[in-house]
Amino acid sequence: MCMVIFAPLFAIFAFATCGGYSGGLRLSVDCANKSESDLSIDIAFAYPFRLHQVNFDAPTCEGKRREKLSLIGDFSSSAEFFVTIAVFAFLYSLAATVVYIFFQNKYRENNRGPLIDFIVTVVFSFLWLVSSSAWAKGLSDVKIATDPDEVLLLMSACKQQSNKCLPVRSPVMSSLNTSVVFGFLNFILWAGNIWFVFKETGWHSSGQRHAPDTMEKQSSSYNQGGYNQDSYGPAGGYNQPGSYGQVGDYGQSQSYGQSGPTSFANQI
Repeated sequence: MCMVIFAPLFAIFAFATCGGYSGGLRLSVDCANKSESDLSIDIAFAYPFRLHQVNFDAPTCEGKRREKLSLIGDFSSSAEFFVTIAVFAFLYSLAATVVYIFFQNKYRENNRGPLIDFIVTVVFSFLWLVSSSAWAKGLSDVKIATDPDEVLLLMSACKQQSNKCLPVRSPVMSSLNTSVVFGFLNFILWAGNIWFVFKETGWHSSGQRHAPDTMEKQSSSYNQGGYNQDSYGPAGGYNQPGSYGQVGDYGQSQSYGQSGPTSFANQI
């Protein structure tokens, strides 16, 4: 039930916080010649983080000439892989929810539905782990590539001590951090659901049937052994009506208890 409720929501948060991201940073270059300065250099970037395609202009502090630069790195593969897994997981969880609610009988028919569900759940658990780990590494590289101090090192004007280069605004990465968190939460959710889906398959039920059968076979073979035969029963020596069970010497003759008083009474 938790899978039905939380899986679509967690998948939405994962791909929305990553795929819908757009951010930017602002730098300032204060040249020795103030007329050549640029105190507001805006650099914007967004998903899928092909930073090498993000271009911006910066002053060279050598007359009016400006240089065209670009950020470093292409992190689209890990970001797109993460979003793709999130979208497909969202679509499958929606389809599974519809089947659980409206087609429960067909889902259990011939045990095919639970088996397919089990295999898909295992696959998505693995893909969530891989994609979340890859995107966590990619996000770390994105943070380094968009660090204002690192971007300032790309400018030729900032290599001269007479010029002052400062970061004005850093990019906000809180939504991207949230996407990584939800990626690993999705992995925990799908991996935890493996056991519950496995219980619906025929593999689990057949394993439960084999265990009692084995115990019954062991107990029957034990009962056929010498310990549970009628060695202690009616044919055995201990339970036969022997001298202690029959009316023997101790049970029959009461001469020891009666002869004494009778003879004493006759004498009197």
